[in-house]
Amino acid sequence: MKPTLLILAAGMGSRYGGLKQLDALGPSGETIMDYSVYDALRAGFGKIVFVIRKDFEDEFRQKVISKYENHVDVEVVFQELDALPAGFAPLPDRTKPWGTGHAVLMGKDVINEPFAVINADDYYGAESFQILADLLRSLEGKKGEYGMVGFKIENTLSENGGVSRGHCQVSPEGYLTGVNECHGIQLKDGKLIQIVDEKEVEFPAGANVSMNMWGFTPDYFDYSEKEFIKFLNERGNELKSEFYIPTVVNNMISDGSATLAVRETPSKWFGVTYAADRPATVARFRQLADEGVYPEKLF
Repeated sequence: MKPTLLILAAGMGSRYGGLKQLDALGPSGETIMDYSVYDALRAGFGKIVFVIRKDFEDEFRQKVISKYENHVDVEVVFQELDALPAGFAPLPDRTKPWGTGHAVLMGKDVINEPFAVINADDYYGAESFQILADLLRSLEGKKGEYGMVGFKIENTLSENGGVSRGHCQVSPEGYLTGVNECHGIQLKDGKLIQIVDEKEVEFPAGANVSMNMWGFTPDYFDYSEKEFIKFLNERGNELKSEFYIPTVVNNMISDGSATLAVRETPSKWFGVTYAADRPATVARFRQLADEGVYPEKLF
């Protein structure tokens, strides 16, 4: 069975200033998602599931999904504030989404095979998808054995400001032992720094970081749902609390419910964290087309 790709596309890009998921960045108007889908299909993925919001469904179907007709099976699921387990409801004043962990749960009813999770607005590189596809194929029929693609921090920086990355602790055997969310990471005066308690502190060079490129088997959904219920009981009354994938992963590793293999990629990330990132991203896609890495028009 071919693995499925779950793309998280429900969030608004507050720092970027708009719906960057739909921004035309490639030579023929491609979005970053188009490159992810193209690379995933080449790596052997068999279905694409998009997590979006209802309020931009029509635009999304017109601008994105219409391209993939006759290329791959596509499903759309919706992340909404009221998509909660029985007995729970969002606070009336809450407007913030519930986070990446909640977004993944939206795919529970349409995914029955090993699956990858990625962000809509990050370019991961063809090698990364091949690495993850190979791992997922090896996990078919298994439970509690997951994986992720790890990037070197130096390959994931923006020239226009600090970035948030999951700093991964990896065992000598290549398994994740924990992931810690770090913020404001950037290169300053030749050194990597991060922001901790509003102060600049050093960030380790060569560190392995998560770019939210995960590989799971369907049993992940049941465990994650239990974790989400626990989260709602503890923090559901906070207006801005969020439920993240690393929260679930860390808890599963800690209680022995799962192992998670880390596969390093040589690929260099780029994207549009900030509006100022856009020109360089457009130029990079133009260069990749000129070099023949991608066709002038993907779909």
